[in-house]
Amino acid sequence: LVRMQFLQILSRNLGSLEMLFQIPFCQKQFPYMCLSTSACVYSKKRKGNSYEQVDQEKYKNLVHSVTSYKTSAQTPETILEEDNLLYGPPSKHRPPIKAGTKTPKNWVPLINPSKRILPVSSDSNVPMKIGLQRTRMPSVTRILQQTLSPQQVFYLERWKQKMIEELGKEGFEEYTKNLFLQGELFHSALESIFLSEERAAKEQGEDDVVAGYLSSVKHVLEDISEVKALESGVQHKTLQYLGLVDCVAKYRGRLCVIDWKTSEKPKPFLQNTYDNPLQVAAYIGAINHDANYNFQVRCGLVVVAYKNGSPAHPHFMDPDLCLQYWNKWLLRLEEYMDKN
Repeated sequence: LVRMQFLQILSRNLGSLEMLFQIPFCQKQFPYMCLSTSACVYSKKRKGNSYEQVDQEKYKNLVHSVTSYKTSAQTPETILEEDNLLYGPPSKHRPPIKAGTKTPKNWVPLINPSKRILPVSSDSNVPMKIGLQRTRMPSVTRILQQTLSPQQVFYLERWKQKMIEELGKEGFEEYTKNLFLQGELFHSALESIFLSEERAAKEQGEDDVVAGYLSSVKHVLEDISEVKALESGVQHKTLQYLGLVDCVAKYRGRLCVIDWKTSEKPKPFLQNTYDNPLQVAAYIGAINHDANYNFQVRCGLVVVAYKNGSPAHPHFMDPDLCLQYWNKWLLRLEEYMDKN
């Protein structure tokens, strides 16, 4: 009943409310209620704002962004701005420049501007086969092997250890020996085909291993014509390196340095062939600067053949792509020369 009377009094006008706190009986009957209401609102001390201790002028934008939102409204852009404000621009944290973006110190053009193209002779239909001269020049294969990146070395060593665990040391040696032998037989069979030695090619094709590789590249051979060189040695006297080119012929009407590769795993993209494009670019540059060859090459082709006979993957390299790999090759060559 007392509570109902109190609520009725509160619902009246302001003057009645003031009278409530002046009459004595209210002070006696409701002292706790009246005083507790006042104490609950005003007795607590106001907490200090921790942001007031921050250097407002220096971190004005940062403080404003934090205090002006009850919920987070940060985006990658605002986070970057705050980071720059606190720690400065990230100039000291820029990633190192990739090797591919460097410029070779001793740059030599891929195409030889001073090379004279001799007229076609009567025996031009016979592919050239120049013996590889043994000199102190390093080979393309040696240069690439000794300038592998740490990542390439890591994966190569891991693959080697895995094979040794599966086959044993002697078994792994026998495995690599067979790989080289298969490659040699495959190259020999291709040479016989290009020289129209059908009988020799047929005899070699009876070998199951070679037959699988030949079946793999059958559709690629249909696009190859006008073979100009087979297993022929090349030298780049200016840059001091040499190599043995698998084949120089036209692929779909464009003269290419062709590199035949064998693989047990699919390699559908050029990047899957690791350093093979560098090797092709190195051979193109050597041919173009070798006086023994009366032509110049601007394109390349890496053909990956498979032992099981599945269709080979031909990776064509146009002039622009060859030039890119040529610049990368020059960097690897410089690295080798610096080490030796």
